[in-house]
Amino acid sequence: MTSTGSTGGTFCTQCGTSVSPGAAACTSCGFAMHTGRNNCWNCGAHTAMGQAVCTACGAAVVGGSATPGSKSKIAAGLLAIFLGGFGIHKFYLGYTTPAVIMLVGGLIGVCGSFLLLPGLLVIATTVIGFIEGIIYLTKSDAEFEQIYVQGTRDWF
Repeated sequence: MTSTGSTGGTFCTQCGTSVSPGAAACTSCGFAMHTGRNNCWNCGAHTAMGQAVCTACGAAVVGGSATPGSKSKIAAGLLAIFLGGFGIHKFYLGYTTPAVIMLVGGLIGVCGSFLLLPGLLVIATTVIGFIEGIIYLTKSDAEFEQIYVQGTRDWF
């Protein structure tokens, strides 16, 4: 996993080498980003499995690798499947504008479901939420983290 730390750099968690933000793999060791557990995401210092805090910079280390602001793929997927018509999963992931769009669409749809257009609106937001939930759950943890937590993909 890589991240842009408070030191201003992004580091491979496998070897600790500085890498370009958004790189798919470390150019030094060839390790795929978001899969290593040996170095701090914030400063690149070596970390041991089970270490809770980086001894060099104090960044939180979870499960032997630092994961700043991680969101659960399972929680996001289930929220999308069961409450997706109201955009709750988008609020959970921090995508406020798409969340408000889905919430308003879902509420208009539910409140005016006896009319054709609002009824179609609630169906559309529910289908979007369901599809996004399936997509979240079928991604690997690393892909989910990179695309939806660290990235900024608002839709699908």
